[in-house]
Amino acid sequence: MKRKSRLLVAFLPILTILMISVSAALACKSKTETTDMTGTADSTKTFTIKGVSFAMVPVEGGSFIMGATEEQGSEADDDEKPAHKVTVSDFFISQTEVTQELWEAVMDTTDNPSEFKGPKLPVQAITRVDCYDFIEKLNQVTGEKFRLPTEAEWEYAARGGKKSKGYKYSGSNTLEEVAWYESNAFEGLDENDPNYGIHDVATKKPNELGIYDMTGNLDEYCEDCYADYSSEEQTDPLKTDPEPTVETEYVERGGSWSSSPEFCRVSYRSYGMIHNKMFSGIRLVLSGK
Repeated sequence: MKRKSRLLVAFLPILTILMISVSAALACKSKTETTDMTGTADSTKTFTIKGVSFAMVPVEGGSFIMGATEEQGSEADDDEKPAHKVTVSDFFISQTEVTQELWEAVMDTTDNPSEFKGPKLPVQAITRVDCYDFIEKLNQVTGEKFRLPTEAEWEYAARGGKKSKGYKYSGSNTLEEVAWYESNAFEGLDENDPNYGIHDVATKKPNELGIYDMTGNLDEYCEDCYADYSSEEQTDPLKTDPEPTVETEYVERGGSWSSSPEFCRVSYRSYGMIHNKMFSGIRLVLSGK
C-alpha cells in the first residue's frame, strides 16, 4: 500500500515530547480563563474565550455507508474498502477548524506553532501531542469534554449526516465550490501572502450541515488508529491500539491546500504518527446533544 502521510520533520525524541506534554498540562492548571457559552440542546453551541468565539454544530446521529461508496468512483483506494454500514450517536462538531486566534486564546500565548500565520487561518504544523495539549487546556477552560472526532464521526459529518446529498466531496460534487486545494490555493497570491496555500477558515461553501473546510485547506486529525476496514456493521466504532508505540499510525482526513482532487474525497484516508509534525489541523467534537 502506498504511504500517505506527509511529514515535515522526522522522528522526535519521545522524552522531549513527554516533557512538552507534561509542561503544557501543568501550565494549564495554573491559569484561569473566561468562557461564555450560548445555545440550546438542539442548536449550535457558541463558546467565547477571551473574545474569540467558535461554534459547535449539532449532528443528529444515524446510519450511513462508510468507505468506497458509488460516488467515490474508481479513485477509491483499497483501504477505503469494503464499504460498510456504520451507526453513530448524536454529537457536536466544530463549524471550522481551530483557528490560530483560538489557539492563542486557549494556550495563553501571543505565538503559535503554525508556519503560515494569520488569526483566521487554521492552526497547523502541529504534532498530535500539541493537539492533545490544546484540547486538555480547552477542557479545563470550558469545563466541557472536547475531543477529536472518531473517523466514523468525521466521515458522517463530512457527508452531511442525515442531510447528505451523496456528494463526492464535502458539500458538493464540484471541488472548487467547497475546497482550497492544489488547483486554486495559490491563484493570484504572492508567496508572502498569509493565505498563500492555506486560507482563512469558512471562505468556501459549507456542506449540508453548515460545516466548512472538511474538504481541502488542511488535513484533520481523527482519534482512531489507522486500520483496515471490516465488512461488519458497527456502532460508534473507535479503533485503538492497546499497546501504542512511536510508530503507531493514526488517521487523518479531508485533504489539504496541496492535495489533488482524489485526496479530497469524503472517503479518502491518510495517516501519520503521534510525534510527526504535520500540516494537519484540529476539528473539535462534543458527545451528545
